[in-house]
Amino acid sequence: MTPRLAIALLALAGLTFAACGSDDPGTTPDPVDDTAAGAGGSGETPTTEVLDGRTFVSTEVTGYDLVEGSEINITFLADSMSVSAGCNSLNGAYEIGEALTAGPFIQTMMACDQPLMDQDTWLNDFLMSLPQISLDGTTLTITGSDATIVLDELQPSELIDTTWEVTGTVANEGVSTVPMDSTATLLIAPDGTAVVNAGCNTGAGNVEITDVTLTFGPIATTKKMCEQELMDLETAVLTVLQGEVTYEINGGTLSLRSGDGADEIGLEFTAQS
Repeated sequence: MTPRLAIALLALAGLTFAACGSDDPGTTPDPVDDTAAGAGGSGETPTTEVLDGRTFVSTEVTGYDLVEGSEINITFLADSMSVSAGCNSLNGAYEIGEALTAGPFIQTMMACDQPLMDQDTWLNDFLMSLPQISLDGTTLTITGSDATIVLDELQPSELIDTTWEVTGTVANEGVSTVPMDSTATLLIAPDGTAVVNAGCNTGAGNVEITDVTLTFGPIATTKKMCEQELMDLETAVLTVLQGEVTYEINGGTLSLRSGDGADEIGLEFTAQS
């Protein structure tokens, strides 16, 4: 083989090797950071109008371990939100811009086990940390710097044949929680009977139902005596459950109101599964 032929073959081999190599480095795609994918949820940023009147319950929380058996419930009403995570309720204004701006919150003052109290504090701080919020169908995602809450919409409970447990009493333009270790409930049967556990005594009476009002007839109760805080709860419950009251259901929450302004009284209930 002549020297010139050998040189030509080596040059051709070099061109062939280059053609089989990688593409232009400038066109190589950057690796995907999987940890950043979906950080703010896969939906769109909702408006307050879209969220109005809807209740969501947590299905997944990452970055924080919820107390076993507890869940996060969020109800949106106009420009306010009501939040609970197993102990106290947080109520405050909110708006949505580039992030969720919520609070400051007014918190009920019920005493619970310390882990639930700590969870209330964490949730308050999380919601006030300007997290991102997105809505994909019925799935709401709230993403902070170190935790994410995924919630699914809770469909409104039925007024009739649902056991509603009292979670708060309304008077003097404020909401008070029920005493610890006490239970007061209301069940409206299909035949229009209101079955009541008022905290101490139990009873029943008739109730007429329209789309926005309940009109209670006299409720006959047992006459047992209980400790004073239960008797006070019973008085508050039975005072509301007489005559005409307005009602509203948002998800798993039932609100009853009568009177107006400083004279307004009412009850807050949660549906029991």
